[in-house]
Amino acid sequence: MRIGIDLGGTKTEIICLDQNNGKELYRQRVPTQKGSYESTITTIRGLVEQAESTLGQTGTVGVGIPGTVSRDTGLVKNANSTWLIGKPLDKDLSDALGRPIRTENDANCLAVSEATDGAGAGKSVVFAVIIGTGCGAGIAVDGRAVPGINGIGGEWGHNPLPYPTAYNPDAKSLYNAFEAAPGATDTLHTYFTDDVKLSEYPGPLCYCGRRGCLETWISGTGFKNDYHRVTGDPMSTHDIIAASKAGEAKAVAALHRYADRVARGLAGVINILDPDIVVLGGGMSNVDALYDLLPKIWGRYIFSDHVNTALAPARHGDSSGVRGAAWLWARGEAA
Repeated sequence: MRIGIDLGGTKTEIICLDQNNGKELYRQRVPTQKGSYESTITTIRGLVEQAESTLGQTGTVGVGIPGTVSRDTGLVKNANSTWLIGKPLDKDLSDALGRPIRTENDANCLAVSEATDGAGAGKSVVFAVIIGTGCGAGIAVDGRAVPGINGIGGEWGHNPLPYPTAYNPDAKSLYNAFEAAPGATDTLHTYFTDDVKLSEYPGPLCYCGRRGCLETWISGTGFKNDYHRVTGDPMSTHDIIAASKAGEAKAVAALHRYADRVARGLAGVINILDPDIVVLGGGMSNVDALYDLLPKIWGRYIFSDHVNTALAPARHGDSSGVRGAAWLWARGEAA
């Protein structure tokens, strides 16, 4: 049996899967005890003990966390759930459960889930994106997570937005300072704007301390903030999407700005990683228009005559992360 734990900021979820066919055997969610590391350990131990008692069998345990365990120190880093930072989570859970456990970033768990039996099943390289309140991503190659030597594989959200449009009311003279090309001035609008509200440079301040990170533009929060910045109207992400479906001009324009930014970000990934498929998860993955818009746009930025990379929503929806945690132990693999 494969047991997966999704340690989220608001809820902690457990799932038990048949290790041969992936059938769901058990699932439970409880509120996350915020701020208490000891309660986190106790909660996970209790969930595992209850699940195994109910099913009458034991299993391997994989845990998805909103951060990563440093290879250098063995301690959690880069975690939204700040009470985990600096703690030896995998060691303490292994001691509490009396067995080896595996931890992985939650976005990598999404990638593993979708590569195993989701939208990326049968694909060699899967790039799985989470675009919700924040922005993250994970990589799976042949069904296995690729965390990288620094444990930050797939962290595209803290790369800068590519090709940002800058405010300059005298753009033509600045542009002409560089090499000219036939028809080059026709593309001036993609590099400069005379409307300061449409400027993307230097970009919004990110919690990491830098400006212009992809997360500040293409998360659901970034989408909402951009609409407010340009129109002056505060609206929820849900209401902006609904307005765009109804054809409201400001909302449609906001969605097209958003799609172009996502396409620019993904183009950089495709140029480097060249994945078989990009899988979208998180709240913004439910915007159906993106699956039509992105493939039409990203070819402008990808260094290839044809783009065969597929694009699809996560097949398992918000259950994909916890399923991926379970599949940190592959089918047929002994504990």
